[in-house]
Formats: sequence, structure tokens, C-alpha cells
Amino acid sequence: MTAPEALIRPAVAADLEAVASLYAHYVRHTVVTFDETPPPVAHWRERLAELTERGLPFLVAEVAGEVAGYAYASPWRPKPAYRHSVENSVYLAPEATGRGLGTLLMRPLVAACARAGAHQMIAVVADSGTEASQALHRRLGFTEAGRLRAVGHKHGRWVDTVLFQLPLTDGRGTAGVTGAP
Repeated sequence: MTAPEALIRPAVAADLEAVASLYAHYVRHTVVTFDETPPPVAHWRERLAELTERGLPFLVAEVAGEVAGYAYASPWRPKPAYRHSVENSVYLAPEATGRGLGTLLMRPLVAACARAGAHQMIAVVADSGTEASQALHRRLGFTEAGRLRAVGHKHGRWVDTVLFQLPLTDGRGTAGVTGAP
């Protein structure tokens, strides 16, 4: 499977079982998410509805008719002053990594957030010992904004998170001026 074979499109309800299953792998077997129990499909239905209502993107990568990855943007924090900042999440099926699919998902996600009026995109990346997610974000123009040491404890180990940031506007509301691919 190569990235060009992928169709990137908005997620629909029929995708959410695959999304839940894909995410469950990372919950159960990795430290890249700090969830310890996989959320049920109902959680993903609520997430899709909430993001759609807010005008924020939830995208899937479809390869050979199957969901091979997803990415979405959600509000960075709940307090009103943060309303112009979003946080991204991107997950790929384990067999779909390393083929450019993350980049194919993230580029339209960033563009959609800029069009939706987001000013900054934040990525909170667990320092899992692999560089893939950090490299993806750097490749897309994100810069490291800080490190939170030993803030998560999962699978018997302490895990840092690395914060990345991408400006989506120039501060005057002009989309795509700084950093946005």
C-alpha cells in the first residue's frame, strides 16, 4: 500500500467502527495515547457529531475500501480564550505506517482548520521512543514548543509529551500565511 492509493475524505458514521478498532490498538499496545481503555463506538459518534457541529474536520484515509487512518482537529482547551486554537490527532493502522499516509491526512486537516478560522494548531505527541509522529509534525512546519516530563504513566513507564505548534494565520485572520502547508 502506498500513500497515492489513499482516498482522503470526511469521516462518516459508517467509518467509526474502523476508527474505534484502529485507536483501540494504540490504547492497548502503545503509549502514544494516554487512554487506558479503548472508547466505544458511541464515543466516536459523539466526537464526529461535536466536531461537525463546530465546523472542525474529521478525516479518514481509505485504502482499498478500508479505513487505514484518520485525523481530526478538536478544541485545544475548553476555556473561551482558547477558542481559536485546535489540537490535532492522527492515527494510522499499524500496517499503513511509513508510507506517507500521515502527511496525506494532515495537509487537508491543516488547510480545513485554517479555513474554519483556527489561528493555531497544537500537537501533543507522546515521546514513545519512536520519532514518526514528531517527524511528521516537523515535516509539516510545526515547531517544538516545549516538553512536559513524565506526565503520563502507562504500561509501567513514565512518558513525556512534546508540544508542537503551527500558526495557521498571520494574527490578522489571513489563513495560510505562516506555516500552514
